[in-house]
Amino acid sequence: MARTELQTGDAPCELKPVASDPTLPRIVDFKNVSKVYHPGTRNEFTSIRDISFHIEDTPDVGEFIGILGPSGCGKSTVLRLIAGLAPHFPATTGEVLVHGQPVEGPGPDRGFVFQDYANFPHRTVLENVGFGLECAHVPDKERIERANEWIAKVGLDPKKDGGKYPHQLSGGMNQRVAIARTLIMHPRIILMDEPFGALDPGTRQNMQDLLVKLWRELEATVFFVTHDVSEAVYLGDRVFIFSPSPGTIVHQLAVMPPDRPAAEMQVEPAFLSSVKEVRRLLDQAGKPAL
Repeated sequence: MARTELQTGDAPCELKPVASDPTLPRIVDFKNVSKVYHPGTRNEFTSIRDISFHIEDTPDVGEFIGILGPSGCGKSTVLRLIAGLAPHFPATTGEVLVHGQPVEGPGPDRGFVFQDYANFPHRTVLENVGFGLECAHVPDKERIERANEWIAKVGLDPKKDGGKYPHQLSGGMNQRVAIARTLIMHPRIILMDEPFGALDPGTRQNMQDLLVKLWRELEATVFFVTHDVSEAVYLGDRVFIFSPSPGTIVHQLAVMPPDRPAAEMQVEPAFLSSVKEVRRLLDQAGKPAL
């Protein structure tokens, strides 16, 4: 599928071809991937069909991919295939490669942030954030120091909040904990499935700014599923638009990366023009062929 660039300005939005760089290694590669659930039964369901794309491993940068599409189109299936999480993994047909090798299951090079936070209710903030380091048998002193560092990185107070439990936190605070728990492991690939979907608009924009800051620090590749067009256009270097089920990628768009705070950039005319064009393409993708 051709990759195009969404260019905006005083003139109407235009889609222009964008060439890939064949000299760069590929960090994620999908080759004609399909996923069928319950094959051969009356409950057989094809989630995604014949999906192909590749993401280059851009040195010292990483790329942010926003993923848009209607509910049930296989966006989450794509993330879980990259993560190696059953029952979505393995693919029914095709190849899913990470760093040029077939995915064989979960690994520390890939971190996942879910919409429902998935924080352990019986663990404190400090214990949740340090969980991965604990599993990796990192010594207690180092684990606590690094966990406190990441609690502060996501905008929480290690002394005030470190001893709290998830039920004592707001939704935004819980999501900060979930992000810290994932990013403390320094994954090369970060998979995020509607992580800000339950947040109010103001908190959501604050979390977008935080994510941009942390992503640039880690220089990782991020796949970010959302139903919010503005969010995908703001965060992304590239946006995938999926068709309804069985999902296919009908558009790949290169968009302007964030260079200002969300509250500032998301009200600018050029940005709003981009959002309007992406929304048009998304609506068009959801209409049945005549």
